[in-house]
Amino acid sequence: MQSRYLIDRRSLLQQIGAAALWLLWPRKLLGGARFRRRRPGEPGWPSQAAWKQLNDAVGGNLIKVNSPLATCRAAGATAACDELFQGLRNPYFIGDEPALTQTLGWVDAWRSEPSVYAVAAKSAEEMAAAVKFAREHHLRVAVKGGGHSYQGTSNAPDSLLLWSRRMSDITLHERFVPQGCATPPQPAVTLGAGTLWGHAYDAVTTKAGRYVQGGGCATVGVAGLIQSGGFGSFSKHYGLAAAGLLEAEVVTADGKVRIANACTDPDLFWALKGGGGGSFGVVTRLTLRLRELPDFFGAFLCNIQASSEAGFRRLLRYFVDFYSENLFNHHWGEQATVKRDNSLSISMLCQGLAEEQIRKVWQPFLDLVGRSPGAYRLGGAPVAIAVPAQHWWDPEYMSRFPGVFASDSRPGANPRDVWWSADSGQVGQVLYGYESLWLPASLLEESRRERLAAALFAASRHWDVALHFNKGLAGAPEEAIAAARETATNPSALTAFALAISGGGQAPAYPGLAGHEPDRAAGRNIARKVHSCMNVLRGLAPEGGSYVSESSYFEKAWQRSYWGANYARLAAVKKRFDPDGLFYVHHGVGSEEWSADGFTRL
Repeated sequence: MQSRYLIDRRSLLQQIGAAALWLLWPRKLLGGARFRRRRPGEPGWPSQAAWKQLNDAVGGNLIKVNSPLATCRAAGATAACDELFQGLRNPYFIGDEPALTQTLGWVDAWRSEPSVYAVAAKSAEEMAAAVKFAREHHLRVAVKGGGHSYQGTSNAPDSLLLWSRRMSDITLHERFVPQGCATPPQPAVTLGAGTLWGHAYDAVTTKAGRYVQGGGCATVGVAGLIQSGGFGSFSKHYGLAAAGLLEAEVVTADGKVRIANACTDPDLFWALKGGGGGSFGVVTRLTLRLRELPDFFGAFLCNIQASSEAGFRRLLRYFVDFYSENLFNHHWGEQATVKRDNSLSISMLCQGLAEEQIRKVWQPFLDLVGRSPGAYRLGGAPVAIAVPAQHWWDPEYMSRFPGVFASDSRPGANPRDVWWSADSGQVGQVLYGYESLWLPASLLEESRRERLAAALFAASRHWDVALHFNKGLAGAPEEAIAAARETATNPSALTAFALAISGGGQAPAYPGLAGHEPDRAAGRNIARKVHSCMNVLRGLAPEGGSYVSESSYFEKAWQRSYWGANYARLAAVKKRFDPDGLFYVHHGVGSEEWSADGFTRL
């Protein structure tokens, strides 16, 4: 994979020549394009006096970034490094460090590297000052809120980090009307861009008894999720997180603070709803629609082991039929994982069903499995639970289910800073491979179910594959689908019954640190298996598309894959609001005009 980044001698000479001409020719001959961004030590890099001026302009919130990973490079620092890697299992520790990201890298693709400076902005005005500074000095910028990007888009070496972590205010509204609109008032919540979804749910659901559609992972940042489209555990009922956006405050490349909604800057507003984070500006605040809570949120957990490949084939056919006839509706989300060891792991969540109803739904499937004791065995008793919806993210209430939450164990930590234990494997990970594909609901037609089950079996011979049912909107209420149509998300999501995901990695790990490095040889082997696994499913859905936040770093035809027919409109919005390409992210809108590192305009 590394060979794709090698530059032959002729290309190198051409690039050197182009750079020299850029330095010598008048700017007007280049049409004003910023051909090459500055790096530390190069002519044009800001002086210390200039950085001091920026610090003054942002209220003293300019930070010289130093990575805690440097501890591991010091001689005799083994104990300190081991302690640090324990900290890297805590997403709140990572989130508090401007030098770190939740995913620390991807073998043969990227690794998390610190910016030179970070602006830890506390207001849109401070963020605007940072954007103006970056534009005037031709700097590479990176934008980070929660820092969960699998693609590495929330970090860049030799850059200025625009960091929204400290912008975490939460305000509830009973009667919100977007600026400049004459729409009926409605309940809403305004969230600073640095707010994490766990904190949003604590304020909105646990304390106020309402619901806001956000992400499933509690430590994901609100701004990044909304800009990627955003799926949560209950999206099969409530729809896309981005579809609930009523208004956004955003700093665009010209340094202006804009209020974007359906009445003011509607094109920018549309692009922010699923067009990808970090491409159109720096979002500093969002206002989202609030919804009524159901009586219950619940779960059904079960693991079934088949004793043979033939039995596993039959089990998958049973499950495809059962899902199509009993679970393909707005109640059920989350996932079932088809594993290469001939087991089916079911971890599904639901809304609006009491525990007795959950058991009633699943009993026929369990009975079917139970009638073949020689062919199948359960890995423990199935779990069916229902919790009053207001307590779903309440650590105190959920403590009656030991192990459901992990918590920030640092001295003085907020006891409500928790995350789902099932997400712990993502913290500090280095990815080997990760790919996704939307599977159209037409595959659930009775005449096509056998082929779907066979493809799932064949895919699992290469690597495990999970069906994330909440990340396909087919089966959702028409209101949710109609709202999703008004976002920039790939329309394939609206007609998919699930997003298939296959991936692998190691956590925590970091390249170049002895004793903590990812296993590159194993990683490359797993990446090949992941790709083979997903290629089987692409035979079912060759035009299925992929979810921008959960996809391959090496995604081919990513414009179509991520946004389908919406890409042309997104590109036009990008040209209007960021004509010089200040905001660059890997495989983001307009990134095809830049080198892979975001420093050189092609």
